[in-house]
Formats: sequence, C-alpha cells, structure tokens
Amino acid sequence: MHYVDEGHGRPILCLHGEPTWSFLYRKMIPILAKAGRVIAPDWLGFGKSDKFAELEAYSFQMHRDTLVAFMEALDLQDITLVVQDWGGLLGLRVAAEMPDRFARLVILNTFLPTGEERPSPAYRAWRMFVKTAPELPIGRIVQQATVSELPPKVLRGYEAPFPDASYQAGAKTLPLLVPMSPDDPGAEAMRHTRQVLRHWQKPAVVLFSDQDPILGEARDFFRELIPAVRGRPEIVIRAAGHYLQEDKGEEIASHILDFIRETEQ
Repeated sequence: MHYVDEGHGRPILCLHGEPTWSFLYRKMIPILAKAGRVIAPDWLGFGKSDKFAELEAYSFQMHRDTLVAFMEALDLQDITLVVQDWGGLLGLRVAAEMPDRFARLVILNTFLPTGEERPSPAYRAWRMFVKTAPELPIGRIVQQATVSELPPKVLRGYEAPFPDASYQAGAKTLPLLVPMSPDDPGAEAMRHTRQVLRHWQKPAVVLFSDQDPILGEARDFFRELIPAVRGRPEIVIRAAGHYLQEDKGEEIASHILDFIRETEQ
C-alpha cells in the first residue's frame, strides 16, 4: 500500500476517492505539512498501490480492513481526518468504529449511503457507465467532474496508475460497492456511522463545493447530522466541482489549517 508521508507532528490523514489517488492532494500536502504530518495513502487498486486483477478481490470490508491495518502499522493517533468521495465512506466508518484515534474530521464532498435514499440521476448514470464500459477513461472522468481546465500533464498523472484496462479492477468495482438497498453489504456499517456521528462532539467541519451534481446536496446532510458542525459558519468552496481538491486545493488547505489551529487543545 503506497502512501505519501510529509511533515512532522500530529497526523493529517487524507483519503481519496474514485478513481483518483494521492495525486489529488498534491496542492494541499505542502500547505498542510505546516501543521503536522500529512499522510495520503492510495487504496489498493489505485495509484501506486498494488492492484488485484480480479473484481471479486475488492469489497467494502477489504478496503475498511486495509485502512485499519494501515493506521495500526503506522500507529496513527490524534488524527485529523480529511475525506472526499469514497474516502468518506471508508474513513468516516473507521472513525465511527475507532473514535479514540481521531481528533477532528474534515468532510469534503462525500456521503454515507444506506441504500434507503434514491441516488441522484447523475450518480445512477455514473454507476451504469462504470458497469458497462470495457475501460474507464480516467482522465476524462476527472476532467468532467472539475470546473477548471486540467492541463495534459495533470490528466496523464491521473491516468498513469492504469496503463490499460487490466489495472482497473479496483476503479471499476468501487462504484458498484455503494449500497443501493438496505440489505447490501456496507449498508449496516453506514447506518452505524450515521448513528455515531449524530452524537459526535469532537471538532468537525464540512467543506463542500458548489458545483457537484453527484454529491453536492450532501452538504446539508452532514451539517444537520453532526452536532459539532451545526454551530460553525458555513463554508462553501466556490467554483469547484466534485474533485474540489483539484479545483481549489490551496484554498481548502488554508481552511483546514485555520480549523486545526482554532481547535487545537
């Protein structure tokens, strides 16, 4: 399991989503390293991490267990957790299961699906595309979900971990692991995560973008769910899409620095 490790001090754990990798945090890492030790792993099947070739090797539980093993191997404590997309489904789940390891939560565009809400039309279309496409056009996917025009070298950066379709089993699996009914694997874990976050008293902040057709509406969900968020001024990242770290990475990192300094004990 590959990870970026920069800076010193208390850990700031940055978790990416689908179909990106730690490269997504490259604008934020140098800034966040001023406040602590920034750790940005690549999920198995993504980035520079090993990749199973079989779709069946990937599961919600496997990714959860990998994250827990990673945290234990590095003995991460007092964590500032930064999550986006699938980083939220996995990271917030582990925070709910192991709250003593976490100091604060930074929630970017993500959700906690239990299979009880009807997914957005944009997400249903995305899921069907992933299910039927013989190969995922990774660069085009990232570009379509950002507001800024990405230069060719950045698109190549997102495409680099996937030389051909045989490397994409992990990327093709994650969207299909999102619980679509209350009995799907992972749905009960998401319900438990919601329940824990309803009583979460440690510092938490929500930093959602204004132009995410897939998960944008979840901003209000998290603000209403987590008591520690309700009393905070709302911060919306303007002119940013689903991959807001790409559009506004430096701005987001600055907000996170302010949040850490404000909530340090």
